[in-house]
Amino acid sequence: MSGRQTAAGDPTVELDEGVLTGRRIETPDGDEPLAFFGGIPYAAPPVGALRFAHPAPPTWSGPRDARAFGPSAPQFRVDGAPFDLRCIGAPAEPVGEDYLALNVWTPFAALDGGEPRPVIVYVHGGAFTGGSGSAPAYDAQAFARSGLVAVTINYRLGVPGFAHLPGAPDNRGLLDQLAALRWVREHAAAFGGDPERVTIFGESAGSISVCALAAAAPPGLFGRVISQSGGSHGLSVEQAAVASRLVAERLGAEPTVTGFAAVSDDVLAATLTQCVLAGIDLAVGGATDPTMRLSPFGPVIDDELLTDTPAAMITAGSGPDVDLLVGSNTEELNLYTVLLGAGVPDDAALRAVVARLHPEPDALIAGYREAGRASTPNELFAAIGTDRVFAVPTLRMAEAQLARAGRVWWYEFGWRSPARGGALGACHGIELPFVFDGVGRVDYGDLGVRDDTPTRALAADVHARWVGFARDGDPGWPASTDLAGPQPLGVDAVADHPERDLWTGVI
Repeated sequence: MSGRQTAAGDPTVELDEGVLTGRRIETPDGDEPLAFFGGIPYAAPPVGALRFAHPAPPTWSGPRDARAFGPSAPQFRVDGAPFDLRCIGAPAEPVGEDYLALNVWTPFAALDGGEPRPVIVYVHGGAFTGGSGSAPAYDAQAFARSGLVAVTINYRLGVPGFAHLPGAPDNRGLLDQLAALRWVREHAAAFGGDPERVTIFGESAGSISVCALAAAAPPGLFGRVISQSGGSHGLSVEQAAVASRLVAERLGAEPTVTGFAAVSDDVLAATLTQCVLAGIDLAVGGATDPTMRLSPFGPVIDDELLTDTPAAMITAGSGPDVDLLVGSNTEELNLYTVLLGAGVPDDAALRAVVARLHPEPDALIAGYREAGRASTPNELFAAIGTDRVFAVPTLRMAEAQLARAGRVWWYEFGWRSPARGGALGACHGIELPFVFDGVGRVDYGDLGVRDDTPTRALAADVHARWVGFARDGDPGWPASTDLAGPQPLGVDAVADHPERDLWTGVI
């Protein structure tokens, strides 16, 4: 090989561990080609003694073929799901042991040096039980076409990543993410990236993750954060132990590192799937259920990595000094009520759900009715769930950032999908095709994102805003000063939501 490519034209990068051979990507418009490197381990495989431990340094050395993605993490899987989960990030790659890895897209010319490029690192969603940095929905080549070095990562999921287990550190999935960011800081320059200009972003569980990192990471790993539909969440140790206890009961094992030692990751994931489908209620120990049973996991307030919720920690001055772009979608819960068929049939069922979320369920339901946002029990369920799980935790992050005199940009994405006769609306995950500028390039299936001129134009606009924020700290509108209202994206205006004040003191 010579220079930065092989005789066949594939890009190469030399790291301390060895030489990576990637794949050349020709752009459809004939612009500058891109270089892709996949499945690069940032930590040792989490097996044996490392399975429930802190991530350890990677162990590979010598030449490595990085032309394809590596394996995905063992995870929640449902056969016969009512819609194609790949449209919101389900992985295309099979699971395997060496999954603590990342993928890099970069302009081909960046490998030859020159001005270092900003770096943007994506943390995938999936309810902390599924997903992968290799999912087609997260194809990050558009960011490289826009001049950035883009990275997607995998991390431990489910019981190995987030369940509380005596004898193991909590937040193992977050510790993996920190290990990946340290790897990026050390190696970004080899791919043409600037380690001093790193932005982290994530959606759903990835959004919750980057908010936790914004509160708890050491300085120097990143300077900007984009949180899409997640916000400030923190589980007690007691809540984080619920899923591991239920899984252990089904397996006839103890919910400890030793008890799970003989249980494979695949069996753990399959058993967790059974428990999730049966319903895991986190309203324990006097706490309300922060996720409406959408996920049994989240960042754990363990008094080590996290001493409180991310918003509370940031308000108190914890975490690195960062710029924050944070927002949610207008009708988040529609993904679950419309595509998955979740919901409630009547007022009694609605009250039973809300009683797990709020100490004054009748007052909360009445407040949402009076706001005119919804009328039927299922519409109220969707509106309340959108706010409880996504919109209000997002607002708490924005409030915390202002409280510490940090710069914050707050948005609400309101573009409504035409899918299911328009019923899907501005649902959870609907912004992903626009952020990744994948319209016409990626199949988003059941999300109903049409490949037409207006949709492509909106994708180009939203993507450019994310690029502008990562590059210059400028998404194209002024930073918020009083949180009087979010910046509308995908629509001309969004409604006021005074009913969200009813969550004060609860979230």
